[in-house]
Amino acid sequence: MDNKASREARTYNHIPIMNNIKTKKPNSPNATPSLWKTLWIYGMMSAIGLLMLFPLLWLLSTSLKSPTENIFQFPPQLWPQQPTLQNFIKVWQTNPFGRYLFNSTLIATLTVSINVLFCALAAYPLARINFRGREAILIIIISTIMIPFQIVMIPLYVLTVQLGLKNSYLGVIFPGLASAFGIFLLRQAFLAVPKELEEAARIDGCSELGIWWHIMIPAIKPALVTLGIFVFIGSWSDFLWPLLVLDRPEYYTLPLGVANLAGTFSLDWRLVAAGSIISIVPVLGLFLILQKYIVPTETATGVKG
Repeated sequence: MDNKASREARTYNHIPIMNNIKTKKPNSPNATPSLWKTLWIYGMMSAIGLLMLFPLLWLLSTSLKSPTENIFQFPPQLWPQQPTLQNFIKVWQTNPFGRYLFNSTLIATLTVSINVLFCALAAYPLARINFRGREAILIIIISTIMIPFQIVMIPLYVLTVQLGLKNSYLGVIFPGLASAFGIFLLRQAFLAVPKELEEAARIDGCSELGIWWHIMIPAIKPALVTLGIFVFIGSWSDFLWPLLVLDRPEYYTLPLGVANLAGTFSLDWRLVAAGSIISIVPVLGLFLILQKYIVPTETATGVKG
């Protein structure tokens, strides 16, 4: 009996006593600051989002107001008393906005295609090919980002006129054939591609151009989409350069068409707001469609560990 009792005592000695286990209470003081911090962050983000969204809401409200409503009343009335689409109909019927929309779409699409292609071709050797002067070339390219467009605007205009590209789609596209920002962005994306993929392609006998097209381009698709969106928005909303090189209305883009809504002796802000909404909707649609591709992906998933 003594041996049995001693064995039971040794057994129970190894069993932890639940009263001695320290458990974290759900309502501990440490959990409250984390909750308040999360609520504060989301509250600030929501307030900033509403502040940034207000001009767009006011623009949409102005485009839907009838001529009898005051668009400058304070406090502003975001929802019209009598919403109407007459401003959009009048803008579309009295101005060739269909032509402006076609011109902007064509110019932006061509600019994106050419810019992304040239930037990818220029960024690949700067990232993956070792040659003398590579770093110096990269520094020179990046330093051009600090040069404002207004400084090179006049020389570009003179060159465009001398090449006979004025009043043409190519004349508008000409300054956007490549960009220093695009080259830098794609170079950083190329640097993130694992070398194992490149080495495996070389072992299989793939050429440098084949590696660029079949390995590198699919691996940096998110960066290509991001650059394409930036270039598209920049080309779509560009006003100054098309104003310089386009004199014929049949080549006007949407920003120039919206500017023409402001007459010499009269200005109807409702029509201007309607034209602005027409020019904004395609960009918002493009962003919503391609938003999921902007999220970076892990190119290393193509390498087995």
